[in-house]
Amino acid sequence: MNHPLLDLPPLTADRFASIEKRVADLLSTRQDVVVTQGEALLPLEGCIRSGARPGSVALNVVTGPYGNTFGNWLRDCGAEVVDLVVPFDSAVSAERVAGALAERPEISFVSLVHAEAATGNTNPVAEIGEVVRAHGALFMLDAVASVAAEPLLPDAWGVDLCVIGAQKAMGGPAGVSAVSVSERAWAAFAANPAAPRRSYLSLLDWKERWIDGGRKTLLHAPAQLEMLGLEACLERIGAEGLSAVTARHAGAAAAVRAGAEALGVAPYVTDPAAAAPVATTLRVADAPAIAARVREAGVPVTAGSAEMLRVNHYGAAATRETVRASLAALAGALGRPETAVRAGLAAAEAAWPAA
Repeated sequence: MNHPLLDLPPLTADRFASIEKRVADLLSTRQDVVVTQGEALLPLEGCIRSGARPGSVALNVVTGPYGNTFGNWLRDCGAEVVDLVVPFDSAVSAERVAGALAERPEISFVSLVHAEAATGNTNPVAEIGEVVRAHGALFMLDAVASVAAEPLLPDAWGVDLCVIGAQKAMGGPAGVSAVSVSERAWAAFAANPAAPRRSYLSLLDWKERWIDGGRKTLLHAPAQLEMLGLEACLERIGAEGLSAVTARHAGAAAAVRAGAEALGVAPYVTDPAAAAPVATTLRVADAPAIAARVREAGVPVTAGSAEMLRVNHYGAAATRETVRASLAALAGALGRPETAVRAGLAAAEAAWPAA
């Protein structure tokens, strides 16, 4: 018996290449794009293990939990790591990055997360990219949570390695990701004797056997369902329009923030300019217990810590309906009166178009 998800024709090299081209268009990049067959941690680790080497010095900006992961990988590669740690309820400034680079001129690799879905902050990549480019280091950006939720222009911002995943604002599957790679990054990888080769982590394998070969022969059988899911979400973004998708995320973030404040709940990220559009984090006492009560109402929220509650609003959930349901469930979990609920919903509705 035929099954539409199982009895599929093989994914051709041409189809795979066409999906890569769509990703490149989404990022407005003229650099090479490689679609990688796994969750975004795969290309992120591949970038670090290709770009760092024993004896090198790396600047690792830590504004959330993923920064800690990157630092561990960099150390495992034998690099000396300078961690620039910023409170998780704020963003890093270009000035702080410039200061860290000035103190260690030998820094050759910089890693940064654009938007931290786990902590609800976002970093000013355009300004940071200008500083890193002037220094001459390779710049790796984790844009998994920011792609399609806020402006992302790796070429214009001097990003050498821009890693994205489909599972958040793009509204696609979690098992596929992609990375854009600059020419200077490819050169650095090729000059690094410690860069992975003949490995699932090897980006150089894709460069030499796929890109340089004219994208005629795939390295292995592609993850077919995930590739088709990525293609479908790119088509959906194209149909809605990227600017409309990012505007929808901005509206959802502003609405949740305004509605929560009307309920008497303070945002975890105090500066609105540093707040990510994919998720809003709130400062709530006994967040795990509150999160459990909110989930009883059918609204998926997460307690990031004892005092931080995260409301997700990305992809298909970046809607007025999701925002209203989240605020109503939060109000109920906090025991707010009906007058407060109405005030919260009204504040959210007023904030959405203003965003």
